[in-house]
Amino acid sequence: MPSYLGAFFSFLEKIMAAKIPVTVITGFLGSGKTTLIREQLQNNQGKRIAVLVNEFGEIGIDGDLLRSCRVCDEDGKEITPNIVELTNGCLCCTVQEEFLPTMQELLKRRDRIDCILIETSGLALPKPLIQAFRWQEIRNGATVDGVIAVVDCEAVASGRLVSNLEALDAQRQEDPNLDHETPIEELFEDQLACADLVLLTKTDLVDAEAQAKVQSWLKQELRDGVKVVACGDGKVSSEILLGFNAAVEDDLDARPSHHDEEEEHEHDDDINSIDIVTERAFEPSQLLAALKETIAKQEIYRIKGFVNVPHKSMRMVLQGVGDRLETSYDRLWSSDETRQTRLVFIGQSLERSQIEAALSL
Repeated sequence: MPSYLGAFFSFLEKIMAAKIPVTVITGFLGSGKTTLIREQLQNNQGKRIAVLVNEFGEIGIDGDLLRSCRVCDEDGKEITPNIVELTNGCLCCTVQEEFLPTMQELLKRRDRIDCILIETSGLALPKPLIQAFRWQEIRNGATVDGVIAVVDCEAVASGRLVSNLEALDAQRQEDPNLDHETPIEELFEDQLACADLVLLTKTDLVDAEAQAKVQSWLKQELRDGVKVVACGDGKVSSEILLGFNAAVEDDLDARPSHHDEEEEHEHDDDINSIDIVTERAFEPSQLLAALKETIAKQEIYRIKGFVNVPHKSMRMVLQGVGDRLETSYDRLWSSDETRQTRLVFIGQSLERSQIEAALSL
């Protein structure tokens, strides 16, 4: 090889080595993306991790949860993680307006960042976001190391996110021209099509037979070589999650999706979010009962937020997907903050007045 070519390839290797690896974490609403990132921050093995969180709604719940977790450096000293939050918009719809300037700001700190995790909203298509890494303003400083799709095993097994797998397959065999896919199912399939790894969460809520059935179906939907890893409470080694070196922005043609021919995509116009903020305190049992009654009457996909519990010094975290509601306490209320209940509801044609009435607001 001529010496000038050797020098050129050496130069290219140095440029690639200088790029910050970015891991895009996609997945449906309530699948466990935030829990996964919290675990990565708390067990960072000395890595300086920056996180970009994208919320669907005006209230930033996930970013607050991430900022509240205890993160230490390799010497055990507690540090404040780099959390950047984009609210009230989906990254795949606002790439140029929101994502580009945010990434440019992060790249200015590249000497203080080892990797970046991007948590997309549950309604985001991954490919429009990844295509932005082809832009010159980002391409020279960052590369998409890999795409992780987080899948709720219990929800898929029960058919809440996709149609009943056996019934759907039987219908398609009877009439292959029928289209039974909803926009949400197309979104779910697009997230799987782009993935380098699938993390299967909530496996403790199903039996071994149901889990095996979900894994078998997923393998049929995924590209060859993409693995499915069962993951409890977001606990997965960074050695599994990071370091794919996939340069996904240069490999998008191998990841076909439903929306490849669209110049722009639109979400289902009927999917909306309702943000509730009140200083009222709620007894957990009464609140959960009211929410379950509301879920039974409305098409609510996701509930998340913080609850002010009377006579309780800690803030309660509420997470809900479908009709499954979970609560925990994450930290003490600070003396300088207002004790508020802040909830985000995401679903189909939700009406604020009905939700407020259900909560007696």
